Amino acid sequence: MGGTEHLTVQREGATLVLTLNRPEARNALSLPMLVGLYDGWVEADEDDAIRSIVLTGAGGAFCAGMDLKALAGKGMEGEQYRDRLKADPDLHWKAMLRHHRPRKPVIAAVEGYCVAGGTEILQGTDIRVAGASATFGLFEVRRGLFPIGGSTVRLQRQIPRTHALEMLLTGRPYTAEEALGIGLIGRVVPDGTALEAALAVAERINACGPLAVEAVKASVYETAELTETDGLAAELRRGWPVFDTADAKEGSRAFAEKRPPVYRRA
Repeated sequence: MGGTEHLTVQREGATLVLTLNRPEARNALSLPMLVGLYDGWVEADEDDAIRSIVLTGAGGAFCAGMDLKALAGKGMEGEQYRDRLKADPDLHWKAMLRHHRPRKPVIAAVEGYCVAGGTEILQGTDIRVAGASATFGLFEVRRGLFPIGGSTVRLQRQIPRTHALEMLLTGRPYTAEEALGIGLIGRVVPDGTALEAALAVAERINACGPLAVEAVKASVYETAELTETDGLAAELRRGWPVFDTADAKEGSRAFAEKRPPVYRRA
């Protein structure tokens, strides 16, 4: 199991929990954090025992965005990772889920600040739970910057365009209730319970057939920008093979026998 000084990795049953762990900087993105994130996504993709991923932050914050100094590797805390970035110049985009989509469902557990690069990473997750005091927003324009982590493309596909443009062009903060109202997140829970709620969602996913879960996630993203006709054809290509798996047979037997299924990814 991987991890770095700014990214911790834990296993909770079949769930891999990735924790942004730089609380003194509200978990601002650093090179060690990005390397740890990328390695975590790879671990989840390659380990069939992992059925879901929870992404969260330490110290009451999710992520306050990019720390440009730390990303540049200036100082001791980032220098040892410079070779990783040189070997794969796309590593930071993969870490931020801009150029990589994990096979397994990713559930965000947000407390506190989730702004700038934090809100950009959030858009790469699949299911989003937030504490009542969480704060969201894309502040880049206020600093004369561009939200280049994918927000000008993804946000308008995830929430109504008028809300996307207001968030992008004003750079103002949004409360958790506002984020829920525009569809950026799916649920608001009491402060301090976002991780618990996300793990409960993950546990329900883990109890389902893993091959079916992965195929459903892949189909949703694959068909998002297709016409209905092309999307339905693509869905059949993804869906029909699932019916021939041992997982599908086990699910049917378990239902008939009124017992929990035992899935083995076959």
